[in-house]
Amino acid sequence: MIRVNIVCIGKVKESFYRDAIAEYSKRLTRFCKLTIIELGECMLSGKSNAEIEKVKDTEGKAILAKAKGTLISLDLAGKMMTSPDIAETISKCEISGASELSFIIGGSYGLSDQVKQKCDISMCFGKVTYPHQLMRVILTEQIYRAFMISSNSEYHK
Repeated sequence: MIRVNIVCIGKVKESFYRDAIAEYSKRLTRFCKLTIIELGECMLSGKSNAEIEKVKDTEGKAILAKAKGTLISLDLAGKMMTSPDIAETISKCEISGASELSFIIGGSYGLSDQVKQKCDISMCFGKVTYPHQLMRVILTEQIYRAFMISSNSEYHK
């Protein structure tokens, strides 16, 4: 069974987001071993570009220390993917022998260049910005949907 990690910055504070993530996590147990790794968010004392880059670098190092296997970043500059594309991406990783995938959600200022360079795949869920907590719900649902598509389930319509 493939291991799927969601490596992300910050914690989910709202109970309704936690409940949704827990529901999709439970549904995913028949397809994969899901682990959500929440890392500390760095705070800015100012808003200079240099400080923002320092925050991204610090968070990036923490992300890379925890991300394992095939690394998949969520990035506005990534490839736009449909749900069947995500299913195909996960299936190709499994077929190629990958035993572990790590989906990466950066912090408020995005991902460091180092994280972007280390990722095997960069994907985008659209050109809109989602709150990080909501993005985790969307991602867990899309991972579940991908496995359901691959198993020829009725879930994906």
